[in-house]
Amino acid sequence: MSAFSEHIVVSARSAVRVDPRLPFEIAALFGCAVLTGAGAAFHSTRVAPGDSVAVFGLGGVGLAALIAAKAAGAATLIAVDVVGSKRALARELGATHAVAGGPDAVEAVREITRGGAEKVIDTTGVVAVLRQAYLATGRGGTTVTVGLPDPSRELALPALSLVAEERTLKGSYLGSCVPRRDVPRFVSMYRSGILPVDALLSHRLSLEEVNEGFDRLHTGEAVRQVIVF
Repeated sequence: MSAFSEHIVVSARSAVRVDPRLPFEIAALFGCAVLTGAGAAFHSTRVAPGDSVAVFGLGGVGLAALIAAKAAGAATLIAVDVVGSKRALARELGATHAVAGGPDAVEAVREITRGGAEKVIDTTGVVAVLRQAYLATGRGGTTVTVGLPDPSRELALPALSLVAEERTLKGSYLGSCVPRRDVPRFVSMYRSGILPVDALLSHRLSLEEVNEGFDRLHTGEAVRQVIVF
């Protein structure tokens, strides 16, 4: 991965040319967080104007999904996370509601949406939260997960609801994106003010501060952190 290297050798197939005026620390966000989160909203979930949308997990990926859902015209936009500061940031970025993560989250989402959200995105990679995301989805709705749980974990769901309620549960790898198509597109949306990607950058670090960065990840304080050489 070479995440802490000053120089990296990559295949040309893995490189996408971006506007050279884009600051490196902002450009870095498009390689994972924005592709995965915004792609999940635009491509995998296909958020449409007027939809009710809930996003479980408000890290860089979740907040990217949230700002993309807002850009796509979601009418009701619910942000779910255990960290209060992330819920507050989600409200600043356009969430109409913020719900504390935990055992009461499903009922809260179902009450706000009067039966369940039409589109629900799980970004946590936690099987228990994915189950909550599914249960918070309404009849005929779509649940999309972008998280990568432990390979040994299994998901248990009320199987009847898939047919009786015509539900859809699907996975989304890197937001179902094509990087050479979508990175320039998302950068253009950022530069136009449609996707406020810079709001996802919570901390800039020197390499010597990397351990502090990992501590923030552990506590959930950080959204996205970038090491600047």
